[in-house]
Amino acid sequence: MTIAQAFALALQHHQAGRLAEAEALYRRIIAVQPNHAEALRLTGAIAHQVGRHDLAAEWIRRALVLDPNNPDSHCTLGEAFHATGRVDEAIAAYHRALELKPNFPEAWNNLGITLGERGQLDQAIVAFRRALELQPDRPNVLDNLGNALTQRGQFDEAVAACRRALEVQPDYWPASNNLGLALAAQGHLDGAIASYRRALELQPDSSLVHNNLGVALVGQRQFAEAATALRRAFQLEPDIPETLTNLGAALAAQGQFGEAIAAHRRALELQPDHLEALTNLGAALTGLNRTDEAIAAYRRVFAIKPDFADARQNLALALLLRGDLRKGWEEYEWRWKLREIAPLRRNFTQPLWDGGPLDGWTLLLHDEQGLGDAIQFIRYLPLAAQRGGSIVLECQQPLQRLFQTAAPDLPVVARGRPLPAFDVYCPLLSLPRIFSTDLGNIPGTAPYLRADSAGAALWRERLARPRSSLKVGLAWAGNPDHKNDRLRSLPLASLAPLADVPNVRFYSLQKGAAAAEAGAPTAGLELIDLTEDLRDFADTAALIANLDLVIAADTAVAHLAAAMGQPVWTLLPFAPDWRWLLDRSDSPWYPTMRLFRQPRLMDWAPVIADLRAQLQLLVQSREAKP
Repeated sequence: MTIAQAFALALQHHQAGRLAEAEALYRRIIAVQPNHAEALRLTGAIAHQVGRHDLAAEWIRRALVLDPNNPDSHCTLGEAFHATGRVDEAIAAYHRALELKPNFPEAWNNLGITLGERGQLDQAIVAFRRALELQPDRPNVLDNLGNALTQRGQFDEAVAACRRALEVQPDYWPASNNLGLALAAQGHLDGAIASYRRALELQPDSSLVHNNLGVALVGQRQFAEAATALRRAFQLEPDIPETLTNLGAALAAQGQFGEAIAAHRRALELQPDHLEALTNLGAALTGLNRTDEAIAAYRRVFAIKPDFADARQNLALALLLRGDLRKGWEEYEWRWKLREIAPLRRNFTQPLWDGGPLDGWTLLLHDEQGLGDAIQFIRYLPLAAQRGGSIVLECQQPLQRLFQTAAPDLPVVARGRPLPAFDVYCPLLSLPRIFSTDLGNIPGTAPYLRADSAGAALWRERLARPRSSLKVGLAWAGNPDHKNDRLRSLPLASLAPLADVPNVRFYSLQKGAAAAEAGAPTAGLELIDLTEDLRDFADTAALIANLDLVIAADTAVAHLAAAMGQPVWTLLPFAPDWRWLLDRSDSPWYPTMRLFRQPRLMDWAPVIADLRAQLQLLVQSREAKP
């Protein structure tokens, strides 16, 4: 067999994927003809294909000594350098290939990949577009372009690129995966999940796609299914720290904090400086009320990256939870750097108020997050008014009439309506920091909100008959979009033991999806549901004003009743929200509130038993009075 015949046969083996046979023939050719540049290059290419990247570079360099102007050799050398992390040398090799052959689509694509990994996204996008000008319908290049555009934040273009890749090659699973990433970045989680599932139909053993699916399912609050996907990703590749900390986050969202902590610690064994794993570890430790350990985890983050916003925000919550309010308020300003909260920031042209004298200026105070937050922090309104200016208040529409009743002389504007002129502005949850609030100087002793007198009179007449010893309002579930709602809300059926307490009439205060449970109360719990007449919180306040007691989960209703100075019994999960502190049955924010805490994770039974016993005592004490 001649050299030419051997080389032709080696190429056939190579193109058919029979790499061992091809390499053996190339080596025989080189043994006979050491200056066969193409055999040297292709031997290096096979070494690269099978993962022997350093050896690949040696073979290709030998080829380049013989044929220094071969663009294919420079491109393959770049691939070998890239595979061993020699990024600068890889980029130089691709550039040399393109100097020799400007219309070289493979070199443009490879250059784009390497630039993208180095964070030079603009240049990477240019490289991918140039490759596509030369070969418009290459699915892998379209997919690479889509991935770079997603990282660049150009999500519509990314989606278009990935969809085009899938039009060209419907079974190209990487494009389905990257389409999911682009859709998820836009908030289209249903579409992202469908794309990930399609990728898994094509490539069921991709740890990467199982991980991405799990993250999207967490975003949809399908935590159990998310954990299943992430466990599968872990089984396929056990040593990926991102998978482990994502699994930990899914477990923590279900209250499985012990398992979550183990997952985060394993991630940190693999990568001790993994910022997300450290931050998620701190959050899971806080879920077990181990705040000192959580704060230590966050301090480890700051030693690596002092401005890591997620850890700063979590530190704020841990400090507030353990009662270190002043330090907590300072850290709480980091909330505006968080992806989920940053969109709530009002980017007015007027300056943010720093708490100084207003000297006749008009200050806009606005709510920012939950309804309960607004009710809790509207107490700062009188303090702000003392700074010598005028106040405009903006809030969500369900609070507008309630706040107008509390501040009849001020403009109270529902969010989305035109605002009057103002000079400076401040979100309500920044006021505790401005006024240096600690546990000893919390302002706004209740009642600082009150019901409209006419509305309260109407409810007084409606509730006058039949008479009962005790009128009790119930609210058992909060906003399902709250990230901890799974832990803080409970089904109405859990309150069934209260039905055994005589001489009590229960009134539903529950709104939202959980209100449907009031239509079929269980185990004899007689519940009067008048919530169709509760259009907003002003109506709810008018009803609460005629009740003797409110029993509520950690919801806006609990805040409202307590802000009105009404007796409130609040049911708290084992790991409470920061405002309720730890290990106390009262609240410094609300003098008329009593806290009933879970003694164990996810266990409401002891709380309900205690609640029933205390309700029984309250009824007996009222009946004993002359």
